[in-house]
Amino acid sequence: MRREGDTKLKLLNTAVDLIWENSYGSISVDDICNRAGVNKGSFYYAFKSKSDLAVAAFENHWNKKRSLMDQIFSSQVSPLERLENYCDRVAQDQLEKYDKIGKLCGCPFSSVGSELSTQDEGIRKKAHELSERSMKYLAATLRDAAAEGTVEVKDPVELARQVFCYVTGLIMQAKIENNPAILKCLKEGVFRLLGVKPVGTVSSAV
Repeated sequence: MRREGDTKLKLLNTAVDLIWENSYGSISVDDICNRAGVNKGSFYYAFKSKSDLAVAAFENHWNKKRSLMDQIFSSQVSPLERLENYCDRVAQDQLEKYDKIGKLCGCPFSSVGSELSTQDEGIRKKAHELSERSMKYLAATLRDAAAEGTVEVKDPVELARQVFCYVTGLIMQAKIENNPAILKCLKEGVFRLLGVKPVGTVSSAV
């Protein structure tokens, strides 16, 4: 059982990396198995298809980052500082990929969702679900900001959607241009949407 679990985990982690760094359509089951060091029979024992693996892989990827999201959006941190930390982390994730493979990769969930939204309903739904989870963190933060009077917010859910769309759109454009300099506009643009200024330099603890 443990070996089966290890095999499945290898496939989950490998699938996220390959899809994020390339695209869903450009990689095959063979590519995933070769990178993971898993034979094809073991793949189909664990997953019915590449699509099923992709859905599970992105759920697994989200679960691994959930504790970090909880830390970034902790209620012990002021709302504006949470948003700064979020922007810094998004940019950091992109730059780490850039340093590793020489190209920006965009948001893994949005990238695969936009690629397959008209082709694979299971993947589209999972990408949408994961986006909604991020927006819930943002909406809760904006409610707190409104409660303390630091941001004027009439509809936290809609403003959270606007912020999220700006963030994903900007990093997608950075990916298209393969230009990390675009990421410098991320925090400034988010706070412009909110009508406030960043509170200052944020600790790198996150």
